[in-house]
Amino acid sequence: MSDHTKGRPNMRPGFGTASFALSILFLQPALAQQAPPGGGGHEPEGPGAYASPSAIPKDPAAVDLGIPTSRGLKKLEPIALPQPPPSLQGSDLKLPAIPAFAPQPQPSLNITRPPNALTLHATLGKDGPSIPSDLVWRLFSPDPAADGKLPVIAVAKGGEAVFDVPPGPYILHVGFGRAGVTKRIDFSGRETRETVAIDAGGLRLSAKASADAVLTKDKVHFDIFSEATDEHDRRLVASEVEPGVVIRLNSGNYHVVSRYGDVNAVSRAEVRVESGRITDAVMTQRAAQLTMKLVREHGGEALADTAWSITSMQGDLISESVGAFPSMVLAEGDYVIVARNKDRLFQRQFAVKSGVDSDVEVLTSDLVDPNSPDIGTGD
Repeated sequence: MSDHTKGRPNMRPGFGTASFALSILFLQPALAQQAPPGGGGHEPEGPGAYASPSAIPKDPAAVDLGIPTSRGLKKLEPIALPQPPPSLQGSDLKLPAIPAFAPQPQPSLNITRPPNALTLHATLGKDGPSIPSDLVWRLFSPDPAADGKLPVIAVAKGGEAVFDVPPGPYILHVGFGRAGVTKRIDFSGRETRETVAIDAGGLRLSAKASADAVLTKDKVHFDIFSEATDEHDRRLVASEVEPGVVIRLNSGNYHVVSRYGDVNAVSRAEVRVESGRITDAVMTQRAAQLTMKLVREHGGEALADTAWSITSMQGDLISESVGAFPSMVLAEGDYVIVARNKDRLFQRQFAVKSGVDSDVEVLTSDLVDPNSPDIGTGD
């Protein structure tokens, strides 16, 4: 072996030259790409390659990745509905008839009623008709509280009451207007229905000052008292009752006071109310309304700043007022009218007749002291 072959790999003759030439052939394109433009490997690197926008594909994804491009919807096209199978086309289907109205089951009125409840309703009298409304039901405990009053257990309103309460004794009070009844009820805890009879009627009041002069509600009102042998033992049942209004009361006797005006026109009567009926009571007022004025002559102008006093013939004071035209209602009888103007007194006697409203003139000549100088106009 020659010196030139020492330290080299063993190669077959002729094969190494061919392989080297083939390697050079494949390396030439790569070397050409790495070389800067214009040749010369020793020159500095210049700018990179430039691609024209017209040369870039409009949809790179479609070109490079194979994704199909999307197109906008141009118009709405109808969707074809599925067709029935050929076996059903043209055949007559026999379907059951559907009624025009299907009745719905109505809810039970007892759907909210407790299964074991105390149900109460009332009648007008023992064998009278049922009372459908305007009732107030109250259940009380029979044992008084610390303040001495019976505690209220439950309250209901209407024609019928349903109480879901524990078993035990109770005190029941049912009110119908100003009528009512109280009774004891022993509830066993099972479903119980009980009827309460209210012995009540109605009272309708009116008043008149004469045969054809019916008094309106702005002039007259009534007070109703219970029956009693002594006046001090009477209990007020209803006050300020207007005429023509029906007041529900327990059957029995009542003392009615009619007041016409605010002075002394008072009328009294004993009235009986019967169960299940409306009693009409017409009360007569023996009184009249009068208007007073102080004038210098009959039909003259009334003097202002005048104070008035009405007294009985015995000197008892009946009423007082101030003004040029005071008006009041007085019971039938004789009176003394006193007018005061600028520290001067004028008076005259006057008789009130029932149902006769009138104007009363007091003349300046009716001086209490005739020696006093004449008064002025009063203005």
